Formats: sequence, C-alpha cells, structure tokens
Amino acid sequence: MSSDGNKKQFWKRNTAKVPGSIQHVYGAQHPPFDPLLHANLIKAGNKPPPATPGKPKKATTFQEFESITSDAWDVGDDDDELLAMAAQNLNIEVVMETANKVIENHSKQQEKQRQDDTTELEQREEEEVAEDEEEDEEDEEDRVEEGDVTSPELSFASQSSPYTDSRLVKSHSEAPIGSPKAGEHAALHRQRSLPHRPPVIPLVARMADQNTSGTPAMTEREASRLDKFKQLLAGPNTDLEELRKLSWSGIPRQVRPITWKLLSGYLPANAERRDSVLQRKRQEYFGFIQQYYDSRNDEHHQDTYRQIHIDIPRTNPLIPLFQQASVQEIFERILFIWAIRHPASGYVQGINDLVTPFFVVYVFEYIEEEVENFDVSSLQEEALRNIEADSFWCMSKLLDGIQDNYTFAQPGIQRKVKALEELVSRIDESVHRHMQQYEVEYLQFAFRWMNNLLMRELPLRCTIRLWDTYQAEPEGFSHFHLYVCAAFLVRWRKEILEERDFQGLMILLQNLPTMHWGNEEVSVLLAEAYRLKFAFADAPNHYKR
Repeated sequence: MSSDGNKKQFWKRNTAKVPGSIQHVYGAQHPPFDPLLHANLIKAGNKPPPATPGKPKKATTFQEFESITSDAWDVGDDDDELLAMAAQNLNIEVVMETANKVIENHSKQQEKQRQDDTTELEQREEEEVAEDEEEDEEDEEDRVEEGDVTSPELSFASQSSPYTDSRLVKSHSEAPIGSPKAGEHAALHRQRSLPHRPPVIPLVARMADQNTSGTPAMTEREASRLDKFKQLLAGPNTDLEELRKLSWSGIPRQVRPITWKLLSGYLPANAERRDSVLQRKRQEYFGFIQQYYDSRNDEHHQDTYRQIHIDIPRTNPLIPLFQQASVQEIFERILFIWAIRHPASGYVQGINDLVTPFFVVYVFEYIEEEVENFDVSSLQEEALRNIEADSFWCMSKLLDGIQDNYTFAQPGIQRKVKALEELVSRIDESVHRHMQQYEVEYLQFAFRWMNNLLMRELPLRCTIRLWDTYQAEPEGFSHFHLYVCAAFLVRWRKEILEERDFQGLMILLQNLPTMHWGNEEVSVLLAEAYRLKFAFADAPNHYKR
C-alpha cells in the first residue's frame, strides 16, 4: 500500500461529516472525537483498515486545501525571575540560562515526585502483604477451631503454586459461610494494591490555582503575588508595564477580570475613568444589538448567521456551561455583531472559540463557585449584560491584532505555518525530517493551532493560563504564539518519532494527550517558548541553513 493511498483514505474518512458526531478533524473540540478514529484507537495494536489504492488529488492552492477540510476552522521561585524579564531585551545567554533553570527545576521536581510515588507504593504493598499474612493466620486458627482444615497435600499445593490463592480451600462450596471466595479475595487484594488516583481536575474551575496535583489551596507564594496585584491595581494610575511583568507568570483568579481588561486595552490605566468607560462601551455594544441583530434573517446575512448557529453548539461541547440556551444566545449575538462590523473577514469558523476564555473569566467576576455546571440564568440580568458586552469588546481587541488570520485565504495563518516549519527545522531537525519522511505537511495540523490559538489542543483551564501570558507579552497572540506552537510540537518529539506512518502521525497530532495538563505544564511550555523567542526572534537568519 502506498503512502499516497493511506493519505487518501485518511482524508476521505476524516474530512467527511459523520452523522451524530459533534465535530470533524479540523473542528474537533478538546478532546477531539471521531467515531471512526475512536474505533481504531481502542483496538490495541490494530492498524486502520487498508485503503483503496489510488493517487489522491493533491491540493495545489490554499483555497483547495481549505475546501477539502470540513471544519477548518507557578513552577517555582525561578519562574518569577524568568517572567520579570519578559518585556526586556536582555543578553541571550542570561535569558536562556534562566529559562533552562526553570525547565531543569521542573525536571527535578518531576523525578522527585516519581521517586516519592514509587517509595509510597512499595511501603503500601509491604503493609498490605503483612496485613494479608496476619489475616491468613487468623483464618487458619478459625478453621482449626471449626475443624475445617485442608489436607497437607492440598495445603502444600496451594502454597507452592503461583497461580492459586494462598487462602484456597477444597472448593467454593466448602468455604466457610461469610468468607470471601478465593477469586474475590485476589480481586480485593489487587484493588487495594492499586496506587491512589489523584482527584479529577475540573475542565474549567479554579484555573488560576489548579495544577495536576488537583490541590487548590493557595500557597504563601501565591498569596504574596495576589497582594502585589492588588497593590498595583489599587493606585490611581496602574503602571501597565509593571502589570505585564507581574502577569506573565499567571494572574490570580480574583484579579484576572480587571487585569485582562487593562492589558487588552479595553479599560484605561486611570482608575477614575474606568466606570465611565465601562458604562459607555456596554451601552455602545447593546446599541449595535438593536441596530444590527434583527438583520440576521436578511438574505445577505443568512449564510453568516446559519454558520454561527451551527458552530455554537460545537463550542466546548464537554462543558455543560456552554450548552445552556442563554449562553449560546449570548455567543450568537457576540459573533454576529462582530461579523457585521468586520466585513473584510466576516465570521470564520474558529472565531467562536475565542469568545470562551473571556466569557468564563468575566463570569468569575460575579461568582465564587465552580463554573463548569453553573447556571447563568441565576445571575442578575445586568450582570449577564455586562459579561456579554465585556466579552465582545475584549474579543474584538484580540482579533484586531490577528485579523489577517481570518481575511480571504487567511494569509496570516499561511505565513505563521511556514514560519513554524522553518523554526522547527532549526530547533529539532529529527522531528522535521521525520515529518518529511512520512509526508506530513505542517498545514495539515498546525492550521488549527494557529486558527484556534491552541484552544482545541489544550483544556480550557490551560488556555486561560496561557492567555495570561499572551495578554502580558508584546504581540502575544500573534508573534509569541508562533514560539509556543514550536515548543508545543517539540514537546511531543518522543511520541512523534515513535510513529512510523502518515496516519499514525496525523492521529497523534490531532489527539495530543493534554487533558490532564495544568499550570505546571503550561509554565514549562512558556519557558521553552520564551527561550526560543530570544534565540530566533531577532535573528531571522537562524531560520535558514
């Protein structure tokens, strides 16, 4: 079977609409789901069925490529030292040394955690063995008293055989009433021997202080950082440069709404002017609603509104918050008004994702509890209107900086994907050559990374932490995002190099295992990206050989 034949079957299967599914390959929500892909993945060791031989038609232009895709559209104290330097043009050796220190510190912590887990598991197993032996002795004494003693031959056989339970009796029917059967006891023993599973991490809740450990308690260091934010925000004029430096390493949940509004340029640095600006911008947004929203059923707007209406239920389908009718209506209004006011690009699939982080962060301004299952209808109408208007304006500010990603033929994305390919060829030649060997084009997976800002590759809590840094970093959503994507790709080099065919690589790159990522993983990713930025951003010749 030729690689071309495999690729043809892969694209035919994964770009077709699947009845009953909520997304397709390029529009898959996190975690991506395709019934056909899923069926192949759960069959351990099974390869996808052979493809029908044939030469696929290769996309020769970006428009042709787009047409065949159905839906393209805190680690430690060292962290602060690295992140405080984010906006400064420092000596590259100093920057790389600091970034390396963050990453090395992370590696040491991971190794120590593995050793601690191994030691704890061994101790627990020893304790359980001792408990089982003690129980065996007690049961033996009970059986002797009751006269139910096995023969020496059977007793010896049961002790010597590795396939029998040490408490085996003659038969199940002869086992003492109320005692567990042999198989049941073995199962119970295995269950007790399993390592303790950490608590499941919420998809959204407690994003600022949630990590892979699942422990939400605020540390002394986090409390200190929160105090720094409050002091900075309490002044009559907020120093935005200081706020950016402080925000680079993550923003506490309590002050994230006001900080995002300031860093995005939605609110002025002058504290006295903020209330009047908020009131004016919110009134202006709802003026747009009155002026434009009724036109959604007009003939020349029907296609736009229909596509928005289709995409909204696909937005974070695993999080109940976004399946509420009132939330979907808010998203529809935000996206339709934005599309009407930006005719050069209009609505493009993928923009719907960019509303969600703002919406969640601004909901947190009004509630203390977890947001995943929060019923927004319990909020007062004024609060909902404020959340909607603030989300619209901040999303608009973001898109103003990357609008060439969404104009005709999406030239911004094309340039970024090409830059990513060149960058990866310099920083990890093995990964780059491996992709070339199996004819994987960067556009086939990185298009979504650029179009959706990695939102469909990461849990929402990680996206919000990532956006803390993007808001703080100069040109974070455009320029710095390129280096984050490069660091993200190289992060999976081991898994990539283990795949030996086109299909395997594409399935991996579209289903990267990040569901249990937390702040720690995002911080390390950002440190790697920061190091790459200073190594390559001001030295374009480094891209070329």
